[in-house]
Amino acid sequence: MGILTALVASSRARGRVACSRALALVALWLASGVVVPAQRTTFDEREVKAVFLFNFAQFVEWPTSAFANPDTPVLIGVLGDDPFGAVLDEAVRGEVVRGRQLMVARFRRVEDVKNCHVLFISPSESASYSRIIAALRGQPTLTVGETAGFTTSGMVRFVTEGNRVRLEVNVSAVKAAGLTVSSNLLRAARIVGTRG
Repeated sequence: MGILTALVASSRARGRVACSRALALVALWLASGVVVPAQRTTFDEREVKAVFLFNFAQFVEWPTSAFANPDTPVLIGVLGDDPFGAVLDEAVRGEVVRGRQLMVARFRRVEDVKNCHVLFISPSESASYSRIIAALRGQPTLTVGETAGFTTSGMVRFVTEGNRVRLEVNVSAVKAAGLTVSSNLLRAARIVGTRG
């Protein structure tokens, strides 16, 4: 059974709050670079990254202007080819963060990205990263990628090293978008840009 599946199954017996805490702990544990045991054959990188995307909603603060009204959901988007499939949908199903429901949307073009709070930009879009980041400039959207050099202009990069998933965070880009990342998340990340 995969990491995410096990967490979701066990949380149903304990309630949604327990699931949120468990997912947050797993994400921070993995961000710290702790190695998944070699004998564990169910390590699924997609599950780990989906859990991270879910947890960004808990560890990032958006300006109030990022939400049309108090019940506007937190939207997690995927731009380009979707490497997650149903795994991401399962990670956020029924979850509420700070009184807001979490939703998932998929986009083929950056022009279609509206009111998105966390946006995973697929490696399929790597040739267009500069254009995509420029189109999102000024929007309170946390941009996430996984290819080398993503944090040159993007905000968060998944870095996979063997059985580890770490984060690289461009704090200057995060700040320029008007977002605040929790120090708990930054402690476990490699920082690029200026902390200021």
